[in-house]
Amino acid sequence: MRTVWVMGDQLNRSIGALAEADPSDTRVLLVESKSMLTGRRYHRQRLHLVLSAMRRFAGDLEDAGFDVDYRQSRNFAAGLDAHRTSRKPSEVVATEPNSRTVRALLARLGVTLVRSDQFLCHPHEFREWADDARGLKLENFYRWQRRRLGLLMDDNQPAGGRWNFDHDNREPPPADGGDWSNPVSSELTADDRALVDELPATAIGNGPIGIWATSRRGALARLRHFVDRVLPGFGPHEDAMLEGNWHLAHSLLSPYLNLGLLLPGEVCEAVEAAYRNRDVPINSAEGMIRQVAGWREYVWGIYWHWPELERANALDHRRKLPPFFTGDARTEMRCLQTALDGLDERAYVHHIQRLMVLSNFANLYGIRPAAVKTWMRERYIDGADWVMEPNVMGMALWADGGRMATKPYVSGGAYIRKMSDYCKGCRFEPAKRTGDTACPFSSLYWDFLARHRDQLADNHRLARQYSTLGKLKDLDQTRARAHSVVRQVRAGKL
Repeated sequence: MRTVWVMGDQLNRSIGALAEADPSDTRVLLVESKSMLTGRRYHRQRLHLVLSAMRRFAGDLEDAGFDVDYRQSRNFAAGLDAHRTSRKPSEVVATEPNSRTVRALLARLGVTLVRSDQFLCHPHEFREWADDARGLKLENFYRWQRRRLGLLMDDNQPAGGRWNFDHDNREPPPADGGDWSNPVSSELTADDRALVDELPATAIGNGPIGIWATSRRGALARLRHFVDRVLPGFGPHEDAMLEGNWHLAHSLLSPYLNLGLLLPGEVCEAVEAAYRNRDVPINSAEGMIRQVAGWREYVWGIYWHWPELERANALDHRRKLPPFFTGDARTEMRCLQTALDGLDERAYVHHIQRLMVLSNFANLYGIRPAAVKTWMRERYIDGADWVMEPNVMGMALWADGGRMATKPYVSGGAYIRKMSDYCKGCRFEPAKRTGDTACPFSSLYWDFLARHRDQLADNHRLARQYSTLGKLKDLDQTRARAHSVVRQVRAGKL
């Protein structure tokens, strides 16, 4: 009897090696690796989600008639060795892992790898597109994806007459705070509570409170909830931030997609069906499909296409994580502390908090990119190496020198004031860049442009900003304020 080894982020009967597996001739192996669980200081809710989902998936496979060997071992190699010794499989096969490290490990261990169809674009297909493309622009990839997959297309034309409705999806928070329903919650079972006690002592953040589904059934319910009740308002305010509403109109589906509990194709099909039924406006439907079939698949392809991103640091940033990032202090910057509290409480903040608050500050302050990547990988409920490497090193921190994003995504306090309510009640003033009440983002922003002038001044997308920088009469005072901010942040006193 052969064995199919399933990784903890491939929890779906419909993909890869499991798709055609028959219980009469196939056994399934799942391994909880202690070294994987303790190798980093993961958030408790992240660990709970993965382990609970693995165990529930094992139970589903047993109910379907499979002989499941579920092992807790010191590492993957030890788990496989114990399985081979006790069960003596004729062959061990696995769907291509979603990590370069694990894929290389399984190859060394003599495991036969089966092509993965967990994503809409296999790395080989991405490479073929990249070889023919004039530059690896997201927009070109996205249109290629839409055409070949037939997503949101009317014959050969994009639905609604345009490929991109992003311009319609940049509205600030609604004055009334919006009317989006809370995500479906679930009661923690006795097994869930017992699992919390098994989590390693190195884990960080608050324990699970029932926000995250840990089964395919639960993930499908979350998808239905999003499409029926949240998606109509997703588009316009997807970049907005509110202190009193942590999820707004975001889908909260990324953890389930990343573990295989949902597949990208079924998410896109559900979104398109809602649009075709006239339940969802085109800008919301297109915005969601852009995220799933466009950006997510683009990031997946870039992870395999540019493995060198792992070590990128084009801006030569070398500072350590500040104390409030590591929980050793709190900050008076309301936007930052709200995001940090959200990570502790839920292992989640949405993409604009990630990009324009946390990553923006990390870049302006000058934190070493690899440290930011690891920090986010450990804390996010949807963290994975393939997610973090391109998103953080390329998009968020511009550590790749502009291969993914033509300019760094940095801003002063004005952007945060426009797109959020964080500045209300904060002692710092976004319009000021000098003085003790100047917003640290604003002071650091102009210092960032000044210190990277040689590298960025010729960037056409920053021409207006550098023109303004050249006219600032208080640049010396602004930079002095920025240096004071750095000293205070380092000391945990800001």
